[in-house]
Amino acid sequence: MKIYFSGIGGSGVSAIAGFMAEKGHAVIGSDRLFDECPGHPVRKRLEANTVRIVPQDGKGLDRSFSFAVFSTAVEQSNPDFLKGQELGIVIKSRPEYLSEIVSAYRTIAIAGTSGKSTTSGMLAFLLHRLGSSPNFIGGGRVKQFTTEKNPGNYVSGTSDYLVVEACESDGSIVQYRPEHTVLLNLDLDHHSVGETGMMFEILSENTSGIILLNADDWNLKACKIRDAVTFSIDKASDYQAVDIRYLPLQTTFSVYGQDFILSLPGKHNLYNALACIAVLAELDISLEKIAALLPEFSGIERRFDVHLNDGKHLVIDDYAHNPHKIQSLMQTMQTIGMRICYIFQPHGFGPTRLMKDGYITTFSNGLRDTDRLIVLPIYYAGGTAAKDISSEDIAAPVKASGRDALALMERDTVFEILGEYDVYVVFGARDDTLSDLAREIAARLEQ
Repeated sequence: MKIYFSGIGGSGVSAIAGFMAEKGHAVIGSDRLFDECPGHPVRKRLEANTVRIVPQDGKGLDRSFSFAVFSTAVEQSNPDFLKGQELGIVIKSRPEYLSEIVSAYRTIAIAGTSGKSTTSGMLAFLLHRLGSSPNFIGGGRVKQFTTEKNPGNYVSGTSDYLVVEACESDGSIVQYRPEHTVLLNLDLDHHSVGETGMMFEILSENTSGIILLNADDWNLKACKIRDAVTFSIDKASDYQAVDIRYLPLQTTFSVYGQDFILSLPGKHNLYNALACIAVLAELDISLEKIAALLPEFSGIERRFDVHLNDGKHLVIDDYAHNPHKIQSLMQTMQTIGMRICYIFQPHGFGPTRLMKDGYITTFSNGLRDTDRLIVLPIYYAGGTAAKDISSEDIAAPVKASGRDALALMERDTVFEILGEYDVYVVFGARDDTLSDLAREIAARLEQ
Protein backbone atom coordinates (compact mmCIF):
# COMPACT_ATOMS: atom_id res chain seq x y z
CA MET A 1 0.00 0.00 0.00
CA LYS A 2 0.92 3.65 -0.38
CA ILE A 3 -0.23 5.67 2.63
CA TYR A 4 -0.17 9.42 3.33
CA PHE A 5 0.02 10.62 6.95
CA SER A 6 -0.83 14.25 7.73
CA GLY A 7 0.43 15.34 11.15
CA ILE A 8 3.08 12.63 11.03
CA GLY A 9 5.25 14.28 13.70
CA GLY A 10 2.90 13.54 16.61
CA SER A 11 3.66 10.62 18.90
CA GLY A 12 0.58 8.63 17.89
CA VAL A 13 0.80 9.17 14.13
CA SER A 14 4.59 8.77 13.91
CA ALA A 15 4.28 5.39 15.63
CA ILE A 16 1.75 4.09 13.10
CA ALA A 17 3.65 5.57 10.15
CA GLY A 18 6.93 4.01 11.26
CA PHE A 19 5.19 0.71 11.95
CA MET A 20 3.65 0.58 8.46
CA ALA A 21 6.95 1.56 6.86
CA GLU A 22 8.64 -1.32 8.72
CA LYS A 23 5.94 -3.62 7.34
CA GLY A 24 7.07 -2.70 3.82
CA HIS A 25 4.47 -0.11 2.79
CA ALA A 26 5.28 3.15 1.02
CA VAL A 27 4.77 5.97 3.55
CA ILE A 28 4.73 9.70 2.84
CA GLY A 29 3.79 12.35 5.37
CA SER A 30 3.73 15.98 6.39
CA ASP A 31 3.70 18.02 9.59
CA ARG A 32 3.69 21.76 10.24
CA LEU A 33 6.24 21.09 12.98
CA PHE A 34 8.66 19.76 10.36
CA ASP A 35 7.96 22.75 8.12
CA GLU A 36 9.07 25.01 10.97
CA CYS A 37 11.91 22.75 12.12
CA PRO A 38 13.37 20.72 9.19
CA GLY A 39 16.05 19.20 11.41
CA HIS A 40 13.61 17.79 13.98
CA PRO A 41 14.91 14.44 15.38
CA VAL A 42 11.59 12.65 14.75
CA ARG A 43 11.73 13.70 11.09
CA LYS A 44 15.29 12.42 10.78
CA ARG A 45 14.32 9.03 12.22
CA LEU A 46 11.29 8.73 9.96
CA GLU A 47 13.35 9.58 6.89
CA ALA A 48 15.99 7.05 7.96
CA ASN A 49 13.16 4.48 7.93
CA THR A 50 12.30 5.21 4.25
CA VAL A 51 9.44 7.63 5.11
CA ARG A 52 9.36 10.61 2.74
CA ILE A 53 8.47 13.95 4.33
CA VAL A 54 6.80 16.68 2.25
CA PRO A 55 5.54 20.20 3.11
CA GLN A 56 2.06 20.38 4.64
CA ASP A 57 0.67 22.39 1.73
CA GLY A 58 -1.46 19.75 -0.02
CA LYS A 59 0.97 19.31 -2.91
CA GLY A 60 2.23 15.98 -1.62
CA LEU A 61 -1.13 14.28 -2.19
CA ASP A 62 -2.27 12.66 -5.44
CA ARG A 63 -4.58 9.86 -6.52
CA SER A 64 -1.84 7.22 -6.27
CA PHE A 65 -2.39 6.84 -2.51
CA SER A 66 -4.41 3.92 -1.13
CA PHE A 67 -5.74 6.29 1.56
CA ALA A 68 -4.69 9.20 3.77
CA VAL A 69 -4.52 9.16 7.57
CA PHE A 70 -4.99 12.44 9.43
CA SER A 71 -4.00 13.36 12.95
CA THR A 72 -6.91 14.68 15.00
CA ALA A 73 -4.80 17.83 15.45
CA VAL A 74 -5.04 18.61 11.72
CA GLU A 75 -8.02 20.89 11.02
CA GLN A 76 -10.37 20.31 8.10
CA SER A 77 -9.29 23.71 6.77
CA ASN A 78 -5.71 22.43 6.41
CA PRO A 79 -4.41 22.32 2.78
CA ASP A 80 -3.73 18.58 3.06
CA PHE A 81 -7.30 17.86 4.07
CA LEU A 82 -8.78 20.10 1.39
CA LYS A 83 -6.58 18.49 -1.30
CA GLY A 84 -7.54 15.00 -0.16
CA GLN A 85 -11.22 15.86 -0.42
CA GLU A 86 -10.72 17.45 -3.82
CA LEU A 87 -9.02 14.32 -5.17
CA GLY A 88 -11.57 11.97 -3.62
CA ILE A 89 -8.92 10.09 -1.62
CA VAL A 90 -10.22 7.87 1.18
CA ILE A 91 -9.57 9.80 4.39
CA LYS A 92 -9.21 8.11 7.79
CA SER A 93 -8.54 9.65 11.18
CA ARG A 94 -5.61 8.27 13.15
CA PRO A 95 -7.99 6.65 15.71
CA GLU A 96 -10.03 5.01 12.94
CA TYR A 97 -6.96 3.57 11.28
CA LEU A 98 -5.46 2.38 14.56
CA SER A 99 -8.68 0.52 15.37
CA GLU A 100 -8.34 -1.29 12.01
CA ILE A 101 -4.78 -2.33 12.91
CA VAL A 102 -5.93 -3.50 16.35
CA SER A 103 -8.48 -5.80 14.70
CA ALA A 104 -5.83 -7.32 12.43
CA TYR A 105 -3.75 -8.72 15.31
CA ARG A 106 -4.09 -10.61 18.58
CA THR A 107 -4.02 -7.33 20.45
CA ILE A 108 -3.27 -6.63 24.09
CA ALA A 109 -4.77 -3.19 24.77
CA ILE A 110 -3.36 -1.14 27.65
CA ALA A 111 -5.96 1.37 28.87
CA GLY A 112 -6.17 3.80 31.78
CA THR A 113 -5.92 7.52 32.38
CA SER A 114 -2.32 7.17 33.66
CA GLY A 115 0.55 4.77 33.03
CA LYS A 116 -0.42 3.54 29.56
CA SER A 117 2.87 4.44 27.88
CA THR A 118 5.06 2.90 30.55
CA THR A 119 2.96 -0.26 30.90
CA SER A 120 2.59 -0.91 27.17
CA GLY A 121 6.29 -0.23 26.61
CA MET A 122 7.27 -2.45 29.54
CA LEU A 123 5.05 -5.29 28.35
CA ALA A 124 6.35 -5.06 24.78
CA PHE A 125 9.93 -5.01 26.08
CA LEU A 126 9.39 -8.06 28.30
CA LEU A 127 7.69 -10.00 25.49
CA HIS A 128 10.57 -9.04 23.21
CA ARG A 129 13.18 -10.26 25.71
CA LEU A 130 11.17 -13.45 26.22
CA GLY A 131 11.58 -14.15 22.50
CA SER A 132 7.93 -13.62 21.53
CA SER A 133 8.74 -10.99 18.84
CA PRO A 134 5.68 -8.80 19.56
CA ASN A 135 4.40 -5.89 17.53
CA PHE A 136 4.03 -2.64 19.45
CA ILE A 137 2.40 0.74 18.85
CA GLY A 138 2.68 3.20 21.73
CA GLY A 139 2.57 6.85 22.60
CA GLY A 140 5.79 7.02 24.61
CA ARG A 141 9.28 6.29 23.35
CA VAL A 142 10.75 3.15 24.92
CA LYS A 143 14.43 3.88 25.56
CA GLN A 144 15.53 0.36 24.64
CA PHE A 145 13.60 0.40 21.35
CA THR A 146 15.12 3.71 20.23
CA THR A 147 17.49 3.57 17.23
CA GLU A 148 18.59 5.90 14.45
CA LYS A 149 15.52 4.76 12.49
CA ASN A 150 12.99 4.37 15.31
CA PRO A 151 11.93 6.97 17.91
CA GLY A 152 11.08 4.01 20.15
CA ASN A 153 7.28 4.24 19.95
CA TYR A 154 6.73 1.16 17.79
CA VAL A 155 8.15 -2.28 17.03
CA SER A 156 7.48 -4.41 13.99
CA GLY A 157 7.65 -8.01 15.17
CA THR A 158 7.09 -11.36 13.49
CA SER A 159 4.37 -12.70 15.81
CA ASP A 160 0.63 -12.05 15.59
CA TYR A 161 0.62 -10.29 18.98
CA LEU A 162 0.29 -6.51 19.13
CA VAL A 163 0.72 -4.47 22.31
CA VAL A 164 -1.07 -1.16 21.87
CA GLU A 165 -1.49 1.92 24.03
CA ALA A 166 -5.28 2.35 24.03
CA CYS A 167 -5.79 6.07 24.60
CA GLU A 168 -9.26 7.24 25.58
CA SER A 169 -8.67 10.88 24.58
CA ASP A 170 -10.59 10.77 21.29
CA GLY A 171 -13.15 8.13 22.29
CA SER A 172 -11.91 5.66 19.67
CA ILE A 173 -11.22 2.82 22.13
CA VAL A 174 -14.91 1.89 21.96
CA GLN A 175 -14.14 0.67 18.42
CA TYR A 176 -11.28 -1.62 19.49
CA ARG A 177 -11.73 -5.39 19.44
CA PRO A 178 -8.68 -6.61 21.40
CA GLU A 179 -7.97 -10.13 22.58
CA HIS A 180 -6.88 -8.97 26.04
CA THR A 181 -7.35 -5.65 27.88
CA VAL A 182 -5.59 -4.07 30.87
CA LEU A 183 -7.39 -1.35 32.86
CA LEU A 184 -4.80 0.50 34.93
CA ASN A 185 -6.84 3.26 36.57
CA LEU A 186 -9.64 5.78 36.02
CA ASP A 187 -9.44 9.48 36.78
CA LEU A 188 -10.07 12.89 35.26
CA ASP A 189 -8.02 13.56 32.13
CA HIS A 190 -9.46 14.18 28.67
CA HIS A 191 -13.04 13.45 29.74
CA SER A 192 -15.05 13.20 32.94
CA VAL A 193 -14.60 10.09 35.06
CA GLY A 194 -18.08 8.93 34.13
CA GLU A 195 -17.54 9.32 30.38
CA THR A 196 -14.20 7.51 30.45
CA GLY A 197 -15.66 4.78 32.66
CA MET A 198 -18.34 4.08 30.05
CA MET A 199 -15.63 3.78 27.38
CA PHE A 200 -13.75 1.28 29.54
CA GLU A 201 -16.93 -0.76 30.00
CA ILE A 202 -17.47 -0.90 26.22
CA LEU A 203 -13.82 -1.78 25.62
CA SER A 204 -14.14 -4.61 28.14
CA GLU A 205 -17.29 -5.93 26.45
CA ASN A 206 -15.42 -5.90 23.12
CA THR A 207 -12.53 -7.92 24.59
CA SER A 208 -12.57 -11.57 23.58
CA GLY A 209 -10.05 -12.85 26.12
CA ILE A 210 -8.76 -11.77 29.54
CA ILE A 211 -9.52 -8.47 31.24
CA LEU A 212 -6.97 -7.38 33.86
CA LEU A 213 -7.98 -4.70 36.35
CA ASN A 214 -6.39 -2.68 39.15
CA ALA A 215 -8.33 -3.78 42.23
CA ASP A 216 -7.16 -0.76 44.26
CA ASP A 217 -8.77 1.82 41.97
CA TRP A 218 -12.10 3.04 43.38
CA ASN A 219 -13.36 4.49 40.11
CA LEU A 220 -12.67 1.27 38.21
CA LYS A 221 -14.46 -0.65 40.96
CA ALA A 222 -17.64 1.27 40.10
CA CYS A 223 -17.45 0.15 36.45
CA LYS A 224 -19.34 -2.90 35.21
CA ILE A 225 -16.41 -5.12 34.22
CA ARG A 226 -16.95 -8.84 33.80
CA ASP A 227 -14.77 -11.61 35.26
CA ALA A 228 -11.61 -9.54 35.59
CA VAL A 229 -8.25 -10.88 36.73
CA THR A 230 -7.05 -8.40 39.34
CA PHE A 231 -3.73 -6.93 40.48
CA SER A 232 -3.12 -4.70 43.48
CA ILE A 233 -0.93 -3.29 46.21
CA ASP A 234 -3.36 -2.44 49.01
CA LYS A 235 -6.27 -4.89 48.60
CA ALA A 236 -6.28 -8.64 48.16
CA SER A 237 -6.22 -9.66 44.49
CA ASP A 238 -5.08 -12.33 42.06
CA TYR A 239 -1.65 -10.67 41.79
CA GLN A 240 -0.85 -8.64 44.91
CA ALA A 241 2.55 -7.12 45.65
CA VAL A 242 3.86 -7.68 49.18
CA ASP A 243 7.12 -7.00 51.05
CA ILE A 244 7.39 -3.69 49.16
CA ARG A 245 10.40 -1.37 49.56
CA TYR A 246 10.23 1.98 47.78
CA LEU A 247 13.82 3.08 47.24
CA PRO A 248 14.87 6.46 45.74
CA LEU A 249 15.29 5.15 42.18
CA GLN A 250 13.89 1.61 42.26
CA THR A 251 11.32 -0.64 43.97
CA THR A 252 11.58 -4.18 45.31
CA PHE A 253 8.61 -6.45 46.03
CA SER A 254 7.29 -10.00 45.92
CA VAL A 255 4.38 -11.77 44.21
CA TYR A 256 3.53 -15.35 45.24
CA GLY A 257 6.93 -15.66 46.91
CA GLN A 258 8.87 -14.54 43.83
CA ASP A 259 11.10 -11.52 44.44
CA PHE A 260 11.15 -8.73 41.86
CA ILE A 261 13.30 -5.64 41.27
CA LEU A 262 11.82 -2.74 39.29
CA SER A 263 14.34 -0.17 38.05
CA LEU A 264 11.75 2.61 38.27
CA PRO A 265 10.63 4.47 41.43
CA GLY A 266 7.21 5.09 42.91
CA LYS A 267 3.95 3.35 43.67
CA HIS A 268 2.52 4.27 40.27
CA ASN A 269 5.29 2.37 38.48
CA LEU A 270 4.76 -0.61 40.76
CA TYR A 271 1.15 -0.75 39.52
CA ASN A 272 2.46 -0.65 35.93
CA ALA A 273 4.81 -3.54 36.64
CA LEU A 274 2.10 -5.58 38.37
CA ALA A 275 -0.13 -5.19 35.32
CA CYS A 276 2.63 -6.61 33.11
CA ILE A 277 3.34 -9.45 35.53
CA ALA A 278 -0.35 -10.36 35.60
CA VAL A 279 -0.63 -10.35 31.79
CA LEU A 280 2.45 -12.50 31.29
CA ALA A 281 1.53 -14.93 34.07
CA GLU A 282 -1.94 -15.34 32.52
CA LEU A 283 -0.16 -16.15 29.24
CA ASP A 284 1.58 -19.01 31.10
CA ILE A 285 4.97 -17.33 31.50
CA SER A 286 6.58 -18.18 34.83
CA LEU A 287 7.11 -15.53 37.49
CA GLU A 288 10.76 -16.61 37.67
CA LYS A 289 11.34 -15.75 34.00
CA ILE A 290 9.56 -12.40 34.38
CA ALA A 291 11.58 -11.54 37.50
CA ALA A 292 14.85 -12.25 35.68
CA LEU A 293 14.04 -9.68 32.98
CA LEU A 294 12.09 -6.95 34.78
CA PRO A 295 15.16 -5.09 36.17
CA GLU A 296 16.42 -4.59 32.59
CA PHE A 297 13.57 -2.27 31.63
CA SER A 298 14.92 1.28 31.77
CA GLY A 299 11.67 3.09 31.05
CA ILE A 300 10.14 5.59 28.65
CA GLU A 301 11.65 8.88 27.53
CA ARG A 302 10.39 11.80 29.63
CA ARG A 303 9.12 9.47 32.35
CA PHE A 304 11.29 10.30 35.34
CA ASP A 305 14.36 10.99 33.22
CA VAL A 306 17.31 11.93 35.46
CA HIS A 307 19.39 14.75 33.96
CA LEU A 308 21.54 15.40 37.02
CA ASN A 309 22.21 13.44 40.20
CA ASP A 310 25.52 14.64 41.65
CA GLY A 311 24.81 14.18 45.34
CA LYS A 312 23.94 17.85 45.75
CA HIS A 313 21.24 18.41 43.14
CA LEU A 314 18.74 16.19 41.33
CA VAL A 315 17.06 17.28 38.06
CA ILE A 316 14.12 15.24 36.76
CA ASP A 317 12.16 15.51 33.48
CA ASP A 318 8.71 13.91 33.42
CA TYR A 319 5.58 13.70 31.25
CA ALA A 320 3.11 14.09 34.14
CA HIS A 321 0.32 16.39 32.98
CA ASN A 322 -3.02 15.46 34.54
CA PRO A 323 -3.85 15.75 38.27
CA HIS A 324 -3.54 12.01 38.90
CA LYS A 325 -0.12 11.74 37.21
CA ILE A 326 1.11 14.88 38.97
CA GLN A 327 -0.04 13.57 42.36
CA SER A 328 1.85 10.30 41.75
CA LEU A 329 4.95 12.21 40.69
CA MET A 330 4.85 14.47 43.76
CA GLN A 331 4.38 11.52 46.10
CA THR A 332 7.43 9.85 44.57
CA MET A 333 9.52 13.03 44.76
CA GLN A 334 8.75 13.55 48.45
CA THR A 335 10.52 10.29 49.27
CA ILE A 336 13.66 11.60 47.55
CA GLY A 337 14.28 15.28 48.30
CA MET A 338 13.58 17.89 50.96
CA ARG A 339 13.48 21.14 48.98
CA ILE A 340 11.79 20.65 45.63
CA CYS A 341 11.15 23.18 42.85
CA TYR A 342 8.35 21.93 40.56
CA ILE A 343 8.36 23.51 37.07
CA PHE A 344 5.08 22.70 35.29
CA GLN A 345 3.98 23.53 31.75
CA PRO A 346 0.22 23.00 31.13
CA HIS A 347 -0.47 21.40 27.73
CA GLY A 348 -3.07 23.19 25.65
CA PHE A 349 -5.80 25.65 26.54
CA GLY A 350 -8.67 23.12 26.36
CA PRO A 351 -7.05 20.54 28.68
CA THR A 352 -5.99 23.28 31.09
CA ARG A 353 -9.55 24.59 31.22
CA LEU A 354 -10.89 21.07 31.91
CA MET A 355 -8.34 20.18 34.60
CA LYS A 356 -7.78 23.56 36.25
CA ASP A 357 -9.59 22.70 39.48
CA GLY A 358 -7.77 19.38 39.68
CA TYR A 359 -4.43 21.09 39.22
CA ILE A 360 -5.17 23.61 41.96
CA THR A 361 -6.25 20.90 44.42
CA THR A 362 -3.28 18.66 43.62
CA PHE A 363 -0.69 21.40 44.00
CA SER A 364 -2.32 22.96 47.07
CA ASN A 365 -2.35 19.57 48.83
CA GLY A 366 0.97 18.25 47.51
CA LEU A 367 3.32 21.19 47.96
CA ARG A 368 5.14 21.39 51.28
CA ASP A 369 6.43 24.49 53.05
CA THR A 370 9.89 23.80 51.62
CA ASP A 371 8.65 23.43 48.01
CA ARG A 372 7.98 25.89 45.20
CA LEU A 373 5.74 25.65 42.11
CA ILE A 374 6.60 27.53 38.91
CA VAL A 375 3.90 27.41 36.22
CA LEU A 376 5.24 28.06 32.71
CA PRO A 377 3.11 29.61 29.93
CA ILE A 378 0.52 27.18 28.50
CA TYR A 379 1.92 25.13 25.61
CA TYR A 380 0.29 26.04 22.30
CA ALA A 381 0.78 23.69 19.33
CA GLY A 382 -1.25 25.75 16.88
CA GLY A 383 -4.85 25.54 15.76
CA THR A 384 -7.98 27.41 16.73
CA ALA A 385 -8.10 26.92 20.51
CA ALA A 386 -9.66 29.72 22.57
CA LYS A 387 -6.92 31.30 24.68
CA ASP A 388 -9.22 32.21 27.55
CA ILE A 389 -7.17 30.72 30.38
CA SER A 390 -3.60 31.28 31.58
CA SER A 391 -1.01 29.81 33.92
CA GLU A 392 -1.86 32.54 36.41
CA ASP A 393 -5.30 30.92 36.79
CA ILE A 394 -3.51 27.91 38.31
CA ALA A 395 -0.73 29.63 40.25
CA ALA A 396 -2.83 32.34 41.94
CA PRO A 397 -5.27 30.00 43.76
CA VAL A 398 -2.39 27.72 44.80
CA LYS A 399 -0.57 30.72 46.24
CA ALA A 400 -3.78 31.83 47.97
CA SER A 401 -3.86 28.43 49.71
CA GLY A 402 -0.59 29.35 51.43
CA ARG A 403 1.83 27.64 49.06
CA ASP A 404 4.80 29.12 47.18
CA ALA A 405 3.57 29.37 43.59
CA LEU A 406 4.04 31.76 40.70
CA ALA A 407 3.30 31.92 36.97
CA LEU A 408 5.81 33.08 34.36
CA MET A 409 5.09 35.10 31.23
CA GLU A 410 8.26 33.82 29.51
CA ARG A 411 9.85 30.40 29.98
CA ASP A 412 13.46 31.64 29.93
CA THR A 413 12.93 33.72 33.06
CA VAL A 414 12.88 30.45 35.01
CA PHE A 415 16.69 30.61 35.14
CA GLU A 416 16.52 33.90 37.02
CA ILE A 417 14.38 32.51 39.85
CA LEU A 418 15.61 28.96 40.38
CA GLY A 419 16.66 29.75 43.96
CA GLU A 420 18.33 27.33 46.30
CA TYR A 421 16.61 23.99 45.93
CA ASP A 422 17.89 20.44 46.14
CA VAL A 423 15.62 19.00 43.47
CA TYR A 424 14.16 20.44 40.25
CA VAL A 425 11.31 18.66 38.46
CA VAL A 426 10.36 19.79 34.94
CA PHE A 427 7.08 18.27 33.78
CA GLY A 428 4.28 18.56 31.23
CA ALA A 429 3.01 16.85 28.06
CA ARG A 430 3.46 17.13 24.30
CA ASP A 431 6.44 19.50 24.27
CA ASP A 432 9.80 17.72 23.86
CA THR A 433 11.67 21.00 24.42
CA LEU A 434 10.90 20.58 28.13
CA SER A 435 13.71 18.03 28.09
CA ASP A 436 16.01 20.76 26.76
CA LEU A 437 14.92 22.98 29.64
CA ALA A 438 15.76 20.23 32.16
CA ARG A 439 19.17 19.73 30.54
CA GLU A 440 19.89 23.47 30.70
CA ILE A 441 18.92 23.62 34.38
CA ALA A 442 21.18 20.63 35.04
CA ALA A 443 24.08 22.25 33.13
CA ARG A 444 23.76 25.52 35.05
CA LEU A 445 23.63 23.73 38.38
CA GLU A 446 26.77 21.77 37.52
CA GLN A 447 28.58 25.04 36.79
